[in-house]
Amino acid sequence: MSAPREQRAEWLDPQFWDRLERLESRHRQVRSDHESARRGLDKADPRASEEIRDAWRRYCDVIAELDRTTAEFDALCRSAS
Repeated sequence: MSAPREQRAEWLDPQFWDRLERLESRHRQVRSDHESARRGLDKADPRASEEIRDAWRRYCDVIAELDRTTAEFDALCRSAS
């Protein structure tokens, strides 16, 4: 989580903090989407192959987005150091 405004490092410019807040928000949403997709996969009827394929595709899409936001976090942290 990003630091409260009064505790933010002065050497990091405001654009960094804005980007971090947007990224944190997106990452939280993607984590929520991931949990929802995982539950959908768990609920899929094993005999309904189309339902399983749809749930699996959604799960894979969400995992890919989670990987992207995590990589953005890592890049942002590396650029701040």
